[in-house]
Amino acid sequence: MIGNNMTPFNSNKNHIHLAFLSLLLTLCVHTSTLAQLASLEVYQELPDPHSRNLATWSNVTSGAHSGFVSTNQHFDRSSAPSQHDVQSQWSKTAWRGERVHTQGIIYTTRRLNDIQLIVSDLQKDQHAHISKEHVKANFVRYVMADDPKGLKQGCAISVKLDTALHADMIDPISSLSMEDSTSRPLWLSVDVPRHTPPGIYSGTLTIKAENYSRQHPFTITVLAHTLPEVQDWTFQLDLWQNPYSDARVYGVPLWSNEHFQAMRASYQMLRDAGQKVITTTLIHDPWSSQTYDVYGGMIKWIKQKDGSWTYDYRIFDKWVQFMMDIGIDQQISAYSMIPWTLKFQYYDEVSGQDQMFEAKPDSQAYATYWGSMLRDFARHLKSKGWFDITTIAMDERPEKDMQAAIKVIRDADSAFRISMAGNYHEELQADLVDYSVASTQTISSEVLQSRKEKGYITKFYTSCTEIFPNTYTSSDYAELNWMAWHALHKHYDGYLRWDYNNWNRDPFKDSRFGPFPAGDTYFVYPGARSSIRFERLREGIQDFEKVTFLRRQFKANGHLEDLKKLEDVIQAFTIQSLNGKNAHIALEKAQAILNSL
Repeated sequence: MIGNNMTPFNSNKNHIHLAFLSLLLTLCVHTSTLAQLASLEVYQELPDPHSRNLATWSNVTSGAHSGFVSTNQHFDRSSAPSQHDVQSQWSKTAWRGERVHTQGIIYTTRRLNDIQLIVSDLQKDQHAHISKEHVKANFVRYVMADDPKGLKQGCAISVKLDTALHADMIDPISSLSMEDSTSRPLWLSVDVPRHTPPGIYSGTLTIKAENYSRQHPFTITVLAHTLPEVQDWTFQLDLWQNPYSDARVYGVPLWSNEHFQAMRASYQMLRDAGQKVITTTLIHDPWSSQTYDVYGGMIKWIKQKDGSWTYDYRIFDKWVQFMMDIGIDQQISAYSMIPWTLKFQYYDEVSGQDQMFEAKPDSQAYATYWGSMLRDFARHLKSKGWFDITTIAMDERPEKDMQAAIKVIRDADSAFRISMAGNYHEELQADLVDYSVASTQTISSEVLQSRKEKGYITKFYTSCTEIFPNTYTSSDYAELNWMAWHALHKHYDGYLRWDYNNWNRDPFKDSRFGPFPAGDTYFVYPGARSSIRFERLREGIQDFEKVTFLRRQFKANGHLEDLKKLEDVIQAFTIQSLNGKNAHIALEKAQAILNSL
């Protein structure tokens, strides 16, 4: 990640229509949280910077058309899809407890008003069905992004790249209208209940608009396998959260009851994707203001008049308890003892103001400053029962600085757990209970096995360094699913990314921000709106859990031929095999084999 000074927030910008908000509050409507109010927002997408592709419309019959398309394809708003890419019906194989999805599309040569998406129950027979409560159909919205053809560099983008609208946000609005000669993707998902009897279930998606109505049948073949409960998933998902961004976007006071209420649905969505880690901050601004909303310090450091130190943990405790109550409760990552500027903010009682302290990790001043805090932090964590799940976390710091910081940590409490995201260093790994290595790094099988035997976690991460595989708005959709298969190939435990919700000034419309490729800073959208990227990442995690389940079953039952089929297909998920366009090839083959076993 690259440090960068960002433009201050424009307080005049308000994503929620104020008049509508005022009316709702006046009438005391039951939608009481700002997160719910945000979900009612209606807005206009940005104009397409590319003119309409008239050639693609020349063979389209006059009127409106719709159907199902591959989840691996991106469709331009101003172009018509190829006719052979659109199917009238959809079929999918699923485990019980699995979420499956597909992409649909509407394309029209005339304006369509008030389009609505209606789903039916899925019927097997008179005794078994999947209720439509488990089926969702939503519109996919376009956001501005880098044109993938122009994205040839990652971090520190200093020139304006070509731009393009990209379909990403899954929006639960009730209806939408379309201009003539435009396309609109749809997202259909089915959460198969865990106790569904195996068999074939049939339902319909109805697309209705003024002077248009079309039914599209689909079937889900439910297998006898059952996916483990989300809380039992083994994949270690670590997407960093930014509650400071939540407060700004929802327009609520930081750490107020309204703030926590507004955040709840979004972090429940993260929990349901298998998130394991709570992101916390030990200090103010550990990442040199590189995000639109600066991470504040969740612990207030107070230098008293007599020179002694006290620490206020009230915000830290409220945030951690909130996340644990939601169900994200396996690890607390506390950042960072080594900020990029090596400057530390504290409150000075003598001056009555915040002051800055600067020290290098190998200095005595640093050891004294941090030693006092860490001893008290250990005491506090033990009193809360959180010590054993907390890691003192750092990212992308030099080996020499890490070694100095680790010594300070061990001197404060030798039982402290430590984590890091960064390049692989053999000399550090034994001290890191959670080590996320850059995707280009290599760890020996002996080290990985040793870490597993000790109960240590080893993950990989991507950042703005890589063009692919990655999670940008313009990334190949299949790359998001591909990540979990790559973890299987490398024998890693999971995946880390810094960007669950580091929202920019206007995340609904434009996913570009600062020196980063578009979409680098956030996966999801305000109001607990998901994205194609996030859903595909979750799909990959489900695949990971299915492979883990089958591996264990095949080994226990001696089904070595089936195990070999699985292991052979996993070997294709090497970064060297990717070219930014072909992730779906290995993925489709692997999923077909997975669902045949």
